[in-house]
Amino acid sequence: MTGKLGRRELLGVGAAGTLLGSFAYAHETDASDTSASKDVRLEFLRPKELEAARAACATIFQPLGTIEWHGVHNVVGVDAVKAHALCIRAAQAGGGVVAPALYGGVGGLSEAHTFIMDAEDDVFSRLLRPWLEQLCREMARDGYRAIIILTGHYGAAQQIVVRETAVRMSRALAIPVLGTPEYMLALDVDYTGDHAAWGETSLMMHLYPDTVRLSRLGDPPHRGVHGRDPKSQASAEDGRVLTETIVSRLATLARRMPTWDYKTLDRFVDAEAALVARQLAAPRGREPIWAAWSNIGTAMRDYGKLLAEERFEEIKACVTKLGVNG
Repeated sequence: MTGKLGRRELLGVGAAGTLLGSFAYAHETDASDTSASKDVRLEFLRPKELEAARAACATIFQPLGTIEWHGVHNVVGVDAVKAHALCIRAAQAGGGVVAPALYGGVGGLSEAHTFIMDAEDDVFSRLLRPWLEQLCREMARDGYRAIIILTGHYGAAQQIVVRETAVRMSRALAIPVLGTPEYMLALDVDYTGDHAAWGETSLMMHLYPDTVRLSRLGDPPHRGVHGRDPKSQASAEDGRVLTETIVSRLATLARRMPTWDYKTLDRFVDAEAALVARQLAAPRGREPIWAAWSNIGTAMRDYGKLLAEERFEEIKACVTKLGVNG
């Protein structure tokens, strides 16, 4: 596949919107997008605005990331920055509010400027898991009826911890809690996740173009870059397609999740529980922790679409193929 994805028929959410971070609002908004004026950042809303937003759509997003080397061409906050920006656009399109990004997860590269809070393959997580549990409890106590935890940092253990916590909190709180990396929502546009390579760099070129310095990359292999060569293949256009795919599905979920009855909730939890159980058990104590990911791009290709369409039984059927003949 070439660096250019080309146009796809997505679910109709535009790329423009208000983003976050330390960069100026001026290059994060588009005057042609009326949703850009709607602030959905939890920390910038007063009680009246929060209550109105929650009454309209009782979903809250929690972006996750970490501080980690992302090549000489990207900022070290890529994971949380992109997750936060995607959540902002989804909330503006579908409803809900976005909590401040949480910097600190499981693992990280053995490179400079990387903060490792939990060991790389630690599926037990002494820090991230209890923090997410308490956040979910507080969000539910404040009246939110759906929680979407979007992690832009996705070592295998990070993904397992986030999804397993979401499944358990869905059961404990009796509200839907989704915990997923952003790439899982775009597998059908050939994004299987990478590190500072084509996918993440393309997203940043679209979301925060002023932060990417491809000219600083020499010849491959590039230090701390895992995946397709960003220098020759990453593009803002590909980032736009990835963004629209992810945001459209998140927006649909944000609208629908607070309305689910217990039967729908149980179907959702069963599918997510099957997925994380397969990811956790696939190594059988002997294989690498990534065993269940060997064929994720084919076995789970339609995950994002199926999730947004509430076709949970079909997700469970896909899970049985994970790690098989990968």
